[in-house]
Amino acid sequence: SGNYYNQGEIRKKELEQSCCVLGIPASDVTVIDHRDLPDDPAVEWDTQLLATLVLKHIEAKNINLVLTFDAGGVSGHANHISLYSAVRYNVCKLLCLPPWAGCRVLVLESVNLCRKYISFLDVLISCLLPRDALFILTEEETEQAKRAMRCHRSQLLWFRQLYLLFSRYLVVNSLRLL
Repeated sequence: SGNYYNQGEIRKKELEQSCCVLGIPASDVTVIDHRDLPDDPAVEWDTQLLATLVLKHIEAKNINLVLTFDAGGVSGHANHISLYSAVRYNVCKLLCLPPWAGCRVLVLESVNLCRKYISFLDVLISCLLPRDALFILTEEETEQAKRAMRCHRSQLLWFRQLYLLFSRYLVVNSLRLL
């Protein structure tokens, strides 16, 4: 629920505002508040527990495409890496069996610190490197993404302000099939 620093309720509201900016209705937002899945950048979550929760969500919403972090979690955040591990577990153990055989998984590529903060200059690099999917945002889409990020006021620390200015993820995203 984003309760690191005891801001769970604030962060839930910020998430709904951010999703609204992106055109995602509140009814499509699911927040999981589970005592064994604390919001903590240093805590690795239980893979099987998280895999079960993710699979239930896929089934309940009839999802056929999952986008998640890669093994680097984009920022090295243990919770992000745990989510990747849970989705990977599902793909390897469960999704290959019917009825989940049709669910595809794309993972967002983690890049080194230099590439992460060269904004639009990473487009050329990303175009030259192998990947399964590449999303290059228009200027309008980048501005929309920035507005959505700004909804997360409780999390806009100095380094996230730099992220808004320089991150390649607000301009280009490379993904691989899992």
